[in-house]
Amino acid sequence: MTLQGQTAVVTGASQGIGREISVALAENGANLVLAARSAEALAETRGLVEGQGGEALVVPTDLREPGEVDALASAALERFGSVEVLVNNSGVEGPTAALQDISPEEWASVLDVNLTGAFLCCRALLPSMIERGAGSIVMIGSVLARRPVFGRTPYAASKLALVALAHNLATEVGPSGIRVNVVSPGAVEGPRLDKVFQAQAEANDVTLEQVREQYTGLSPLRAMVTARDVAEAVVFLAGPRASKVTGEDLNVTAGLVMY
Repeated sequence: MTLQGQTAVVTGASQGIGREISVALAENGANLVLAARSAEALAETRGLVEGQGGEALVVPTDLREPGEVDALASAALERFGSVEVLVNNSGVEGPTAALQDISPEEWASVLDVNLTGAFLCCRALLPSMIERGAGSIVMIGSVLARRPVFGRTPYAASKLALVALAHNLATEVGPSGIRVNVVSPGAVEGPRLDKVFQAQAEANDVTLEQVREQYTGLSPLRAMVTARDVAEAVVFLAGPRASKVTGEDLNVTAGLVMY
């Protein structure tokens, strides 16, 4: 129970990786503030968190709206008094297309959630962390920031930008006792990845199996990553066992990326 008595805000907590991260944090003693756009899906995550003995507050939030992000922070602090952990997990996959075929609106829609949303969450919660002199922020990046594939430019750009954000923020807030890190998953099994793989297959005129092999064939473990693998890395970085770890980009890719 390394996070006993602490409170964690998790964005994109309604499904997939965000849901698994929320449950893993609760298993380690944390109370959760669950943010995403779907109140119904967040309620399902809350049930899983409470099943682990943790308290959970559901705050439906659109990260593209600064006022809603500020309201998320206010609700978290009002309910629990402090926030020790922020997990910026929310992300949209965006289009799969050649750059010249991507509209400015599609480009902006990806960065608005994946990058600016993380900025807004940090901006809203950092004052209370600085006042307490402690905190851990974890960004969820992506293998695509390090290993590009066709048609995924907006998503990859947003995820690599998160690494730069984490590096600079870690330097800025380190003297206040706040750590900032990134977890960059490889291909994470699940419906969302299936959708991305299908789009990749269609864009490149190859089979779905060939796309899967692209992700697993170069892995020393010949495997994709599970949401639980990502969640365990987040728990480590959030807790005291990583007390001297900051400014890092931890690849959880089954060895697909080693730098």
